[in-house]
Amino acid sequence: MSPATVRRRKRRKAPASNRIGLGLEPYRGLKTTLCAGCGHNSISERIVECFFEMGIDPTQVVKLSGIGCSSKSPAYFLGMSHGFNSVHGRMPSVATGAVLANKNLLALGVSGDGDTASIGLGQFVHMMRRNVPIVYIIEDNGCYGLTKGQFSATADLGSVAKSGIANEQPPIDTCALAVQMGATFVARSFSGDKKQLQTVLKAALSHKGTAVLDVVSPCVTFNDHMGSTKSYKYVRDHKVMLQSIDFVPHFEEIDIQDEFLPGTVREVPLHDGSVLRLEKLEEEYDPTDWLTALDRIELAAQKGQILTGVLFVNTDSPSFTDVLNLDDLPLAQIGQDRLRPPKSALDEVMTELS
Repeated sequence: MSPATVRRRKRRKAPASNRIGLGLEPYRGLKTTLCAGCGHNSISERIVECFFEMGIDPTQVVKLSGIGCSSKSPAYFLGMSHGFNSVHGRMPSVATGAVLANKNLLALGVSGDGDTASIGLGQFVHMMRRNVPIVYIIEDNGCYGLTKGQFSATADLGSVAKSGIANEQPPIDTCALAVQMGATFVARSFSGDKKQLQTVLKAALSHKGTAVLDVVSPCVTFNDHMGSTKSYKYVRDHKVMLQSIDFVPHFEEIDIQDEFLPGTVREVPLHDGSVLRLEKLEEEYDPTDWLTALDRIELAAQKGQILTGVLFVNTDSPSFTDVLNLDDLPLAQIGQDRLRPPKSALDEVMTELS
């Protein structure tokens, strides 16, 4: 019996319905149109599983995104939820407005490294400092997958594009930035580490405040530079006929199959032959220590490693909705008789200003 068969048989069969009586289908979305083998699809699958297993009502969820491969992802999960696909880099503003309009909704933002760390960087840091109650997932592949793979602001120094160009700019670490700017839950995972990703996502969904989850999700299409057996040149040299300049080879999704223990480093080969070095936080790590979190992130970067796990948690800081002391009834449900001031109130204001 093959190891894959043993793993499949050991998998726990999902119950027919969850604690609120829903089956798995209401938590699914449309069929994905992302590239075959894309780690973003793995993230969508974990979202479906977590929301189903936690018994979260999908009709009480609002999905928000910007522009990019990652921002297409919300179409592929929670088909019964509210959704808003905003313009590039502006998801945090739209999300903040949605949360303020109806604080009873669970907000789930899905963004990319370009959408977050480049055009949307200013929006991102203000959401962090406000501690807006949202689960903010960054599907991080270090490139612009919709516009032919240019480096994003999270690309590592010296990383090589499939064109052969090396990145000469230092990266922005979104987790370190989130900790510094005030996010109250910060974690990093890998799209191929299904067990860790699911655990961290469930923890983020249980947090009240801004929960940032940076998920390293390598781009299968643009991990395709010189030396790759999946590059266009390699395929042409080996007599495979291409029918389109946008041909995308079929990749197997990267998956860490065996146990990846806390406190260890794991090397994960990518489709282009390069290697990710993942370091999983040890179990005794204290995620409530702000300075330790930043120190460990920087230390891992100096070693050329990607630190994964829950990096920082603060349960004492009030959320944005708490600070504003909003009415118990969501603003979206308050009648105009309370929201619209009478003429006498406006006259009083004008008198004070005159």
